[in-house]
Amino acid sequence: MTTATTPAPTVAAVPRADVALLVVALASVSLSAPLIAATAAPALAIAFWRNALAVGALTPVAWFRHRARLRALTRREVGLTLGAGGLLALHFGLWLPSLSMTSVASSTALCTTTPIWTTIALRLRGHRPPGLVWAGTLAACTGVVLLTGVDLTLSPRALAGDALALGGGIAAAGYVLLGAEVRKSVATVPYTYLCYATAAAGLLVAALVSGAELTAYDGVTWLKLAVLTLAAQLLGHSLFNRVVASLGPSVTATAILLETPGAALIAALWLGQQPPVLAYPALVVILAGLALVVRANRAG
Repeated sequence: MTTATTPAPTVAAVPRADVALLVVALASVSLSAPLIAATAAPALAIAFWRNALAVGALTPVAWFRHRARLRALTRREVGLTLGAGGLLALHFGLWLPSLSMTSVASSTALCTTTPIWTTIALRLRGHRPPGLVWAGTLAACTGVVLLTGVDLTLSPRALAGDALALGGGIAAAGYVLLGAEVRKSVATVPYTYLCYATAAAGLLVAALVSGAELTAYDGVTWLKLAVLTLAAQLLGHSLFNRVVASLGPSVTATAILLETPGAALIAALWLGQQPPVLAYPALVVILAGLALVVRANRAG
């Protein structure tokens, strides 16, 4: 992880291609929450299949082009990747069930509080984020709260969904931080392949223990799972894993906040879940917060 003696990459040194890939990743993961909410399958089963199908898609590339690097992984690299995969499984295992308990917008907003937890974790490890990073993180998260009007009702089910989504955001912070550390020495495909395989294994165990149905779906459900895997997993999470090495965990985690307005818009158009009146000014606040984080990393 980034420490006081290892400064984060400056934005000035980031290839423009990585910025473009980040935009593609954000557009792809924005489809995730609405698509999950519209898929007639248990949450843990959806979480398992999106990782398992991604592993299947990556297997030819991993084994024919990166087999030597997979075999050469050090014990530390394997340990960190397994840890990232476990946290990714926990992220999905907490977040996906919340989508059936509260609104897509509220669930996504709470789950994308990731930059708060990454900033705190980096601070605990000795890194001193610039004041602009703290200001940008808090501003962006304030925008998320404004956007969704985070569920403060007394509904036990809605509050439980909020808690699960928040836990998913904390787990995602650990996933991003461990991924940033591994990606210093390991290419995207070997890391992503082992990480997704670990997550799939953990989620399979959780699905079996919970009694979730894993196979008895109709063709439309399988099609939605395939689209979810292609868009959110292979183009979304995989591209985040690609750019975190150059953008750093702070910028990457803060950028993920933009998933909230994207998911809210798709949910409004597809599922009829209308975003709140503050949607547009809140988006401006989120963008302003991201700009502060980017500026701070450029100055660093």
